[in-house]
Amino acid sequence: MHIETERKFLVLDDRYKAQAVKAYRIKQGYIAHDGGNTVRVRIRDAQGFLTIKGPSLDGLSRKEWEKEIPLQDAEDLFLLCHGGSIDKTRYLVPAGEGRFFEVDEFHGDNEGLVMAEIELPQAGESFPRPSWLGAEVSGDKRYYNSYLTRCPFKNW
Repeated sequence: MHIETERKFLVLDDRYKAQAVKAYRIKQGYIAHDGGNTVRVRIRDAQGFLTIKGPSLDGLSRKEWEKEIPLQDAEDLFLLCHGGSIDKTRYLVPAGEGRFFEVDEFHGDNEGLVMAEIELPQAGESFPRPSWLGAEVSGDKRYYNSYLTRCPFKNW
């Protein structure tokens, strides 16, 4: 298990697409979310993943455990998910020093929402801020994927 420290931002426009080095489709759902803990199943292209995250420690960091699982197991686990699911395209955009912005363009009930996140070794570490990067929403629970399954962006 490791501690994930990430910062999230809204995205102003689609200029990030020209800088992206990879894109893939993600479907994810939540088997459980209680007290800040979440159990998530994800299918990224043809790979399955099971992820457990702890509550936020400071609005930016949380403990995370992730394991690749067989695709069929992931598909079966979607039957246990509560609420809706997340459907998004993720773009990987270089951010220097071997880091990437993960830019998520949401589909379905969250259509119109585009967010970027960057994982950092420490919360206060500096990073480049491209001109397409908008307001920071780190720690705002409305932008957590688990929240978006229950209260989709289209209903805001």
